[in-house]
Amino acid sequence: MATNYIQPGDVLTLAAPYAVASGAGMLVGGIFAVALAAASNGASVQARRGGVWTLPKLTSDDVTAGAKLYWDNTNKRLTLTSSGNTLVGAATAAAGTSATTVSVMLDGTVR
Repeated sequence: MATNYIQPGDVLTLAAPYAVASGAGMLVGGIFAVALAAASNGASVQARRGGVWTLPKLTSDDVTAGAKLYWDNTNKRLTLTSSGNTLVGAATAAAGTSATTVSVMLDGTVR
C-alpha cells in the first residue's frame, strides 16, 4: 500500500476563518466546507466538503433546481451571482424569493 496516503478528504480539520456555528458554511482559501461544530475565529474545526446541505441564500434570488450556487463570503450566504463569489455547488431543489435558505449539493472542488 502507498505510504503517502493521508485521508479521504471529505472531512478536514481547518482553522475557522471567522466564528462559525455548527452547520455554517465557511471558505478557507479555496476550500468551501460546512462546519460540523461551532468554532471561534482561528480555532480548529472539523468541516465537510461534500454532501447536500441547507444553507442561507440571498432572498432576492429565485433559485431553480440545478442552478449553480456561489458563496458570498462577505454576507456568508449562497447566491446566483458569480461575480466576486466562489462556486460551491448546485441547488437540489427550487427556492423562491421568499425563501431564506436553499438545499445545495457541494461539489467539494478546491477553487
